[in-house]
Amino acid sequence: MKNITKSIIALLALVAVSCNVEDVQDRPVIEAVTAPALTAPQSGTAYVLSPDAAASQAERFTWASADFGGSVEVTYVVEIDKKGNTFKTPKELGTVKSQNQVSVSVEKLNGAVLSLGATPFAAGDFEVRVKSTVGTETQFSNISGIVVTPYTTETPKLWIPGGYQKASGYGNDWTPSSAPTLMAEGYGKTAFDGYVYFAAAAEYLLTPASNFDNKYTKGATAGTIIYNGSDNLKIDAAGYYRIKADTDPKKLTISTLKTTWGIIGNATPGGWDTDTPMTYDPATKKWTVIATLTTQAAPDNGLKFRANGNWDLNYGDTGANGSLEEGGTNIGTTAGKYLITLDLSNPRNYTYSMVKQ
Repeated sequence: MKNITKSIIALLALVAVSCNVEDVQDRPVIEAVTAPALTAPQSGTAYVLSPDAAASQAERFTWASADFGGSVEVTYVVEIDKKGNTFKTPKELGTVKSQNQVSVSVEKLNGAVLSLGATPFAAGDFEVRVKSTVGTETQFSNISGIVVTPYTTETPKLWIPGGYQKASGYGNDWTPSSAPTLMAEGYGKTAFDGYVYFAAAAEYLLTPASNFDNKYTKGATAGTIIYNGSDNLKIDAAGYYRIKADTDPKKLTISTLKTTWGIIGNATPGGWDTDTPMTYDPATKKWTVIATLTTQAAPDNGLKFRANGNWDLNYGDTGANGSLEEGGTNIGTTAGKYLITLDLSNPRNYTYSMVKQ
């Protein structure tokens, strides 16, 4: 038994010596010799991304191989981050092993830059590099600066932070997260619309996200805006305003219309000649009036909501579903006393209600 035990120990010692000597001699020494060299894209390359091409290739990233001192498998990761962020929070665009290229789709690049805080439909500066790794050794390539204009299939909004918010019922002043918003017609559209109450004259900005990373400011001439300028926009007097803005780089316009609201129609006390005025409540952000109506059938009769005592701006209910359309169909009524409410606080989703009293 002792002889068998000694034989096993001797055999294990022989195997250990074989592994420790021969394997170490054959094993390459891993060391960072030469970093990979990013060859595409070149600095300054610009990408305007579109949802119509989401599955298409946005770019084929290529690089010269890294050298780790021998024939070893190298893992390469293409990284992207905001310009100036020194890759503190990089996003991965693709990973390969011992290859020199990665094809990145439009959808992949778009998602990466949006997760880094990019503003949809606005050009942003980013940086890309290649990370190479073998074991615990890592080498980074040169950095290439690129410009990316991402998209979103969500309807774009503009936030309206300013010095009016606290007094007007929109949270603390200069706080985008609680500021009212304007809404575009749909994704990819640049014409925005919405209503805002100003308790007093005040300055404000338009921001394409709920932060101050980017902003639209006062332009050089009346009725214009510029991107990331230095002068705040301004409302000169208290009131309830319709704000319209177009962020198309070829337009960059803004208009503000102070409004008061009323109901008009042959179902209302004033008929088609005189508006019955409504009252705005900053707490509920709605306009209301209690009025006695007569029975009138749409579309020829009934009532509408009208601004400023004229027909330049009015809303009706074309689908008879409680949703308002600008210049829409008259609203049919049944005789009685009603609390009538107009809600313009949700941009492009304007509604009303009539509750019998």
